[in-house]
Amino acid sequence: MIEVDHLSKSYGKGHAVNDISFTVNKGEILGFLGPNGAGKTTTMRIITGYLPATSGTVRVAGFDVAEQSLEVRKRIGYLPETPPLYPEMAVSDYLQFIARIKGVATADVGRRTDYAMEATGLTQRKDDLIKRLSRGYKQRVGIAQAIVHDPDVVILDEPTNGLDPNQIIEVRNLINTLAGEHTIILSTHILPEVEETCQRVVIINQGQIVAMDTPKNLAQQRTHSARTHLLIKGEAEAVQAALTSIEGVTNVEVSEQAELLAATVESQTETDLRSQIAACVIGSGFELYELRTETLSLEDVFRQLTT
Repeated sequence: MIEVDHLSKSYGKGHAVNDISFTVNKGEILGFLGPNGAGKTTTMRIITGYLPATSGTVRVAGFDVAEQSLEVRKRIGYLPETPPLYPEMAVSDYLQFIARIKGVATADVGRRTDYAMEATGLTQRKDDLIKRLSRGYKQRVGIAQAIVHDPDVVILDEPTNGLDPNQIIEVRNLINTLAGEHTIILSTHILPEVEETCQRVVIINQGQIVAMDTPKNLAQQRTHSARTHLLIKGEAEAVQAALTSIEGVTNVEVSEQAELLAATVESQTETDLRSQIAACVIGSGFELYELRTETLSLEDVFRQLTT
């Protein structure tokens, strides 16, 4: 659905985006991540036709962004960092206006406006002036204008900015309902949202792609060893000896924690030793109070790749 091929954007001698390539499949939700100034917003503006590329090509639904810009824009819904709102208009009037300028048939304007307001929780505020809405509700209006014309592609730049935790969950659910029929690029600094929402992740840093995979695969690739944490009641030296004897264990650290022992067992990432560890502890006569594995989060991976 979206094909980015050797895309670059230069300002003088500096590169905001430097020779990046990736694709987004139809119906997929792609997380597009990077620190401030990494080139995320520049890339999204090029995809939507807001900015021209210095070199490279972008195609959306088979149309070239540079050569067939109007065809591309018909198929894209875009929420930029700052929602494009008219504060003096009422919510429903604004969305009807947006629907018309985006080419929605006159007979469908009311239906599409009602759908966008219902999907974003704005129905009860449809007659309110946008300038009187809270920041969170203004963000909802921004999302509503991005989906009012039923686009093939939805590009969301920080869609949960300014929302409270309950509203963030609502937006996440909305994004999940849009997936399948719509292709979505989601840029956000709330990385747990990406882990729970996106099938794949592209991480960009200093204008270049530094990682591209599923969140789970990225964490596994960046983890050099698996760690299992335990709370055990027993004698420290005996616990250390028992855990070290397990085949596949590369390191064991034991420390006192109140009346218990805290043990960390390291092994190779491809080896899951939880059952062997539990059997060893119980079989050695120790009392096992806790066993949990440690895995890298997307936030850990992001920090490794961008700092």
